[in-house]
Amino acid sequence: MRLLPWTFVACASSFAIGQDDAWLQQHGPALGALYRHLHENPELSFHEHATAARMAAELKQLGLEVTTNVGGTGVVAVLKRGEGPVGLIRADMDVLPIAEETGLPYSSKINGKNSEGRAVGIMHACGHDLHMTCLIGAATWFAQHPEAFSGTLVFQLQPAEERAGGMKAMLAAGLLTRFPRPQWALALHTSADMATGHVGVRPGFTMANVDSCDITVFGRGGHGAAPHLTIDPIVQAAQLVLDLQTIVSREIDPLEACVITVGAIEGGNKHNIIPDRCTLQATVRSYAPEVRTRMLAAIERKAKAVALSFGAPEPKVEFSEHTPALKNHDGLTATVHKGLVVALGAANVKDIPPAMTAEDFGRLYAENIPLCMFRLGTVAPDRLAKLQAAGNVPGLHTARYWPDYEASIATGVKALVGAVRAAAAAK
Repeated sequence: MRLLPWTFVACASSFAIGQDDAWLQQHGPALGALYRHLHENPELSFHEHATAARMAAELKQLGLEVTTNVGGTGVVAVLKRGEGPVGLIRADMDVLPIAEETGLPYSSKINGKNSEGRAVGIMHACGHDLHMTCLIGAATWFAQHPEAFSGTLVFQLQPAEERAGGMKAMLAAGLLTRFPRPQWALALHTSADMATGHVGVRPGFTMANVDSCDITVFGRGGHGAAPHLTIDPIVQAAQLVLDLQTIVSREIDPLEACVITVGAIEGGNKHNIIPDRCTLQATVRSYAPEVRTRMLAAIERKAKAVALSFGAPEPKVEFSEHTPALKNHDGLTATVHKGLVVALGAANVKDIPPAMTAEDFGRLYAENIPLCMFRLGTVAPDRLAKLQAAGNVPGLHTARYWPDYEASIATGVKALVGAVRAAAAAK
């Protein structure tokens, strides 16, 4: 792939205040270089040391009050511009244990260790490098335009979004008490199936409750030629995978969105040996808290019932990494929508459906902070059209996802600045 020089893709209306398309032309190359550096140098959850240091350095250069090591590797920077509301802009820093297959000249060639300790390739497969770059772009714009905002902006660089622990750790470390408490919070998130130049937003539930579930079923091992002398945990696990699907299809109201997916199953190590245990890993997703409660209880009940039917010991069922649903505040989202229209033009602001993906930005909702996360298109229109025609659009969390970063950054910075200014001006 040939790298193009920075070219700003103009949108339908002016950016914030008049001459800021020129501002993006001026600052675009530096933001592009920052993006490429972040993409080439990924770091896994809770290990974002160099990334956090780079973010802190970028923000200090702008004259902001910067605090590091907040909830681990978290960074918080404060920009004060007199009396007025306090707003928060958040970006996440971590990456995924996926070996990159994009073929980009700036692709990640770094290895790390996954949660099981195995060496794996790692990459920014969810666009957190873009999130950080757009935040730095917005912080730079506000630092250079003191007339554009009266109040305080808090810029949050969060670790470990992919492990669902970073926001929780920063809240425990005093995000809302050590620093000015925000009256609203904003974030953007990349979209792999939306064209560059566009953003998407919706009020209400936007992303789901998520729980990770680890199940160990036990049996009695033995020779594969004499299964009658064993209690086969692999057959137990297979039965349980099927039984779990009946929770969604037969125990939950069809009008409630929810899903149970078994993503990993492991047991045994030889063709002719029946092992004494088998493990399953599942993801459990919903919106309504009461639906989540019912699903978790049903999973445990189903696992115990299968074990009982096989005459096996009681299984071990563990839930972890809970992420609450992300619910965009109705009033704030309406205001943000107006700001996005001013910044990008009405034709470039899309209504989007809810998704069953997860984001721990939603933890701020439980802290009574009105929040809004919007989606940022990241694939050039012509490339996206070809991928869609081929039925082969690489999604987030895949080894082949890559954004057309120049146009994505330009739109992301414009959108963040427009959204912040609209939120700050709202009564």
